[in-house]
Amino acid sequence: MPVSPSTDRAATRKRLLPAATLVLAILGAIGAAAAGAPAETLQERFDQTQGKLDQVRQSQSSLTATIAEQNAAIDSMLGEVSRLRQEQAAIEAELTAKQAELDRATAKLEADRRRLARTRARLQRALSVLRDRLVAIYQTGSPDLLDLVLESESWSEMSARADYLNQIREYDNSVASRVKELRDQARAAVKRMTAVRLQIKQARDEIAVKEQEAAEARASAEARFGELKAAQAERRQALESLESREQALNTNLSSISEQIASTGAPAPSGTPAPLTPGESADYISESQASIPAGAPPAVQAAIEAANSIATTPYIWGGGHGSFESSGYDCSGAVSFALHGGGFLESPLDSTGLSTWGEPGAGRWITVYANAGHAWAIIAGLAFDTSGGAGPRWHPSPVSSTEGFIARHPPGY
Repeated sequence: MPVSPSTDRAATRKRLLPAATLVLAILGAIGAAAAGAPAETLQERFDQTQGKLDQVRQSQSSLTATIAEQNAAIDSMLGEVSRLRQEQAAIEAELTAKQAELDRATAKLEADRRRLARTRARLQRALSVLRDRLVAIYQTGSPDLLDLVLESESWSEMSARADYLNQIREYDNSVASRVKELRDQARAAVKRMTAVRLQIKQARDEIAVKEQEAAEARASAEARFGELKAAQAERRQALESLESREQALNTNLSSISEQIASTGAPAPSGTPAPLTPGESADYISESQASIPAGAPPAVQAAIEAANSIATTPYIWGGGHGSFESSGYDCSGAVSFALHGGGFLESPLDSTGLSTWGEPGAGRWITVYANAGHAWAIIAGLAFDTSGGAGPRWHPSPVSSTEGFIARHPPGY
């Protein structure tokens, strides 16, 4: 029996409730332990804070399976909604072209109508002249060539009368020919107008079909987008308590590390070592970063992948339905770079990236993510869709790290 979306969401909330209760219990235990065991030295404070952070991060594992399922579902919806929006844009472009075709056909029909009116007016005048000539011929009779010869007193008179007779006949013939020509033109104009009317009707029918398709695509996209936002809200609610606690502990760790550094003591264990000049990437342009020889092959491959899509346009949902896309959004661009380095098999949205990999900053790659945005530091350079019209390299971060969760690939 099919499961409705509301039933599925209710089941998800039931699965998340025990995990959330466990998280709250762990956070309470951590807070109690912190109150009763103050650190005596900076290193001890750092170690204790690191231990609390490890406990918070371990508690996240109870949510990983559910979040992974939601990540896959939401990413699939992102790709589908993006595809529908692109289809809708293509339909609207086709509608514009069809409307232009209809406008041209309508203008042609109006021109034919004016031409037919002029042709009919000339035909009426020609018919009037022809009627007058027929009446005159009936009243006076048609000149006979034998009478012309017998009545002429000289050769020159006969020649003049013959020329006059020929002129009359040529005039009569031209009037008759003109009437026939104008009649044929009128018939042809009517035939053309009939064809144009049929063309306009077909164009209107096609436009009506396309408009219906566009409306259905738009409604489907809006419905899917609503489902996406609802799923993201549910998932975000389950992670909020862990994220806030993790951010507070990360801030505390950074403060302690700065205090230790100010005393001249060595950096605490677990702090990524800085990159050397041969290991860090150099900023060449928004579309290119150098590939450092001292970086691991996976990091080099991630930089090469990011280079291949840098300066592509920003497209909402781009890179989610498929890694190959004409443009990328923030999480799609980061997912593409990670996939190039072999760190990611399928795209993740920004919320999914906030639980991907291992917690904290990495030495080679750090992904910063929250519910609304994602960007990365790769070999010392920022790769971000902010600060440009799509994925771009930046010599220094253009997005703040505040409010973001730092994650990194294991071992990097």
